[in-house]
Amino acid sequence: MKTVAALILTLLILPTTGAWAQTETPATPDSSDLGKEQRWRDQIVDSLMDGDAVDLSADGLTFLGLYTEADEDTGRGAVIIHGIGVHPNWQQVVYPLRTGLPQNGWSTLSIQMPVLPNEAADADYAPLMDEVAPRLDAAIAYLHEQGAERVAIVAHSLGATMTNDYLATHPRAVAAFVAIGLSSGGEHAGRDNAELIGRVQVPTLDLFGQNDLDAVVSGASERAEAASANSGYSQVQAPGANHFFDGQEKALVDIVADWLNEAVPASD
Repeated sequence: MKTVAALILTLLILPTTGAWAQTETPATPDSSDLGKEQRWRDQIVDSLMDGDAVDLSADGLTFLGLYTEADEDTGRGAVIIHGIGVHPNWQQVVYPLRTGLPQNGWSTLSIQMPVLPNEAADADYAPLMDEVAPRLDAAIAYLHEQGAERVAIVAHSLGATMTNDYLATHPRAVAAFVAIGLSSGGEHAGRDNAELIGRVQVPTLDLFGQNDLDAVVSGASERAEAASANSGYSQVQAPGANHFFDGQEKALVDIVADWLNEAVPASD
């Protein structure tokens, strides 16, 4: 017969399965999923048809950028920022802009932003916001190195929130900002976009679709009021467009290019 001490020892070393298992909620990651970034990179680079893959560095980490040179050199470049959980060659919004703006005099650099596993919500991205500034700094510097005298940032959804947060504390980092599908009316990734956009000082286009997400459409008036001190702020609602401008890619590129060309004219 087992002694009491032996029985206790047996129970202590039993596997934590079945009735003994404790259900634990996985911890929310507090940094980018680098494995996912690498998988995106492998997928993109192996099939890249437009532009060139480049390595960028921030805080000792290497991340992917896709550089596409303008058809005509006008001394201007645009950093393209994707939305939640995706990559710099994403077919919705990102790809049309990174390949369409070069036809309108803008070299583009679409970059990989910090990402989390697919099931992560926007609130889970709050701890990753500190990783944003070094990546944007590196992207802006790269475009300058390629000859862009003036740089803009064009960002979608969560990427627009990341850029909004960056420009609120880096007021003269770029010449212009295009925010596409920017949510407001509460916090997005731990940030209040209406409050932040009130601190952005560069010319800003607040672009969203008629059929965009409710948090984007319903917060439009709040964002416009918050940005009223910025004479370069304008807001455009694209008729019939949804959050991803599905089926309206040409309209998206045309709206963004026309506004950028007026806000940041080509060099003489």
